Amino acid sequence: MTAQFSDLGIHGDIIQVLKKQGILEPFEVQIEAIPEAMLGNDICCRAPTGSGKTLAFGLPLITRCKRAKPHLPTALILTPTRELAEQICTVLIPLAAAADLDILSVYGGTSYNKQFSALERGIDILVACPGRLIDLLNQNALSLEETEIVVIDEADRMADMGFMEPVCEILDECARERQTILFSATLDDDVAKLIKKYQKTPSKIEVGPKEISMETMKHFFWLTKNSAKSEISSDIVKTFGRTIVFCRTRAGVDRVAEELEDLGIRVSDLHGGLTQGQRNNAMKDFANGENLALVATDVAARGIDIEDVKVVIHYDPPENSKAYKHRSGRTARAGANGVVISLVQKPQKRTLTHIQKQVGIRAQFTPPDFEELPESNYKYHRPPPRKRPKSRPQQDNRGRRGGGRPQRGGGGSRRDGGGGGRPQRGGGGSRRDGGGGRPQRDGGSRRSRY
Repeated sequence: MTAQFSDLGIHGDIIQVLKKQGILEPFEVQIEAIPEAMLGNDICCRAPTGSGKTLAFGLPLITRCKRAKPHLPTALILTPTRELAEQICTVLIPLAAAADLDILSVYGGTSYNKQFSALERGIDILVACPGRLIDLLNQNALSLEETEIVVIDEADRMADMGFMEPVCEILDECARERQTILFSATLDDDVAKLIKKYQKTPSKIEVGPKEISMETMKHFFWLTKNSAKSEISSDIVKTFGRTIVFCRTRAGVDRVAEELEDLGIRVSDLHGGLTQGQRNNAMKDFANGENLALVATDVAARGIDIEDVKVVIHYDPPENSKAYKHRSGRTARAGANGVVISLVQKPQKRTLTHIQKQVGIRAQFTPPDFEELPESNYKYHRPPPRKRPKSRPQQDNRGRRGGGRPQRGGGGSRRDGGGGGRPQRGGGGSRRDGGGGRPQRDGGSRRSRY
């Protein structure tokens, strides 16, 4: 018989909220972790993003959390990025409301005054990035002396980003007799040290493969000039739909996103130079399908859990094999298949050959060949022109658009495709004119047109 949330000790009011959201049965990580957390035990859990870990720690935390006094939160969730903090809050706020608990997220780039006011009223569950939480502690805006439940999410990412020292400082400020729950993609190196120092005989839970599986993805390494990358990326998005494009720099994200918009792709962009409101809007517009592509730096490679991403494009090569796995892991989630395409300039071939060996894949470096890609049922349609704010003059103000890009006037981009299916190459007219079927090559030649 399949386990139910009620079997795990979750209260009826919370279960009703889950049912309204279409969540009827617990996932594996929830079945394993919730009973231990409900007993108040420390937990160290290895589980991938997308496995259901937010509810695995969130449901017992909400069930066991005590009401807080002003400035004295009783539960804390530490997370490495602002995006992950917002995702956690989105999941937990409706559930906490059913238990009459208040949640606040705190991270850089947001108003101190609003956070001061909320802490003054009393916040039961604090979702925080380490840097801003340290700032608030230094300003005596709160104390963690009554924080009896602490969750460290994406602990390995904390280590990667150099947050181990502030995380330890924060844990030292929490109640001595507390429950410490840790979730991580790996449990070695700095994470193992954190477990040894701050957890008491933790229950160890491991869910899913230890490494991001490369086997559920089709990997392609296409040799191309830098000047052709945006055009190829546009054709990929028009072929498959929802796509994440990774660039190395903020300037690269801005440039590539602008070029994709010119090619008829609605784009969200994500990097550290945007305000939090812009980042939130970008993620929202990509998640709800308003924008077809997300162009991002590696800030989005971990912790972001967007369903049904069909393709990951390495527009710029990843820094190393670990980054290749983390980027690529945004597709082929929850048992689905995915496509990963690296756009490779000749001088980058050696680096990516080394990365292939490290991640355990063997793929040929070939010219772009859409015939080799898996079949796609996606039908691309030209998006309508974006509405211009009436109060603003027409100007180049990229990135400041609430998750969208400035319009390019009239009836949309001159490069916008019309029909569905795969873009055409030669013979039947411009591939931007739409039409179905796989790309065609002039005269049957195998030579790439890019």
